[in-house]
Amino acid sequence: MEQRSQGESALGGAAYGMLFVLGVVMGVVGGFTQAWQVGPVPVAAIGWLAGLFGVCLGAGKLMGSRLGASVTAIGWLLVSMPFSFQLAQGDLVISGGPAGYVYLYGGMAAVVVAILKSPSSGGSWLLRGHAPGNST
Repeated sequence: MEQRSQGESALGGAAYGMLFVLGVVMGVVGGFTQAWQVGPVPVAAIGWLAGLFGVCLGAGKLMGSRLGASVTAIGWLLVSMPFSFQLAQGDLVISGGPAGYVYLYGGMAAVVVAILKSPSSGGSWLLRGHAPGNST
């Protein structure tokens, strides 16, 4: 296994932290702007889905692992899910209308696909050290 210096580890941790913050920011801004429609088509929600997929996939590819995409997706989910809960006062950020459903369910599908399309670091954990022809 490759040894990393403290500086490299700190830089990696800071990068993952910023990806988490990016996911949180996307969740806050997307949650408040997803309801814009042109006729019956939820244009803003569809745009946010494309943006969320692109950012998560890009994070995974740039970090070289699915963890990059996952951290960004977790930041988005931690904001978007509470925005869909109705408070006792009746306030609701993401409504149950068509745009809200497209944004939430489509967003969950987008982050899952982005995570699955991101590169896996070092191959499957099931096959490490047990590749065919490897007698260890």
